[in-house]
Amino acid sequence: MIGTLQCTVLDCSEPRALAAFYAALLGGDVDRPDPRWATGADWSTLHLPGGAVLCFQRVADHRPPRWPDPAHPAQFHLDIGVEDLDAAERALLAAGGRLLSAGDGRQPWRVYADPAGHPLCLVREKPEA
Repeated sequence: MIGTLQCTVLDCSEPRALAAFYAALLGGDVDRPDPRWATGADWSTLHLPGGAVLCFQRVADHRPPRWPDPAHPAQFHLDIGVEDLDAAERALLAAGGRLLSAGDGRQPWRVYADPAGHPLCLVREKPEA
């Protein structure tokens, strides 16, 4: 092993706003003091329950991905487990996300974009039989 994962970093134009969006989805503490990072206008953090950390970095010319356009690839995405897809979708949309694909209704996930355009999936924890 060479090292351990410290955080996952998402490029964006508004770090604090994107951290707040993910805090509404996942809980946690936005910009909690941490000796590994200095927060400010160009960098924000979200310490999640369980210890994972998401970081949000300002990029001057941020160009969001356009799922599923391969000319503007997603680069990565997060799968977020939920018990109730409909309730989770309402909360995600109210927090500033947007629906990209509801699928055909048979799969236990839906694809969304966060306010900066990064794709993410809400995945039903216990798919119906």
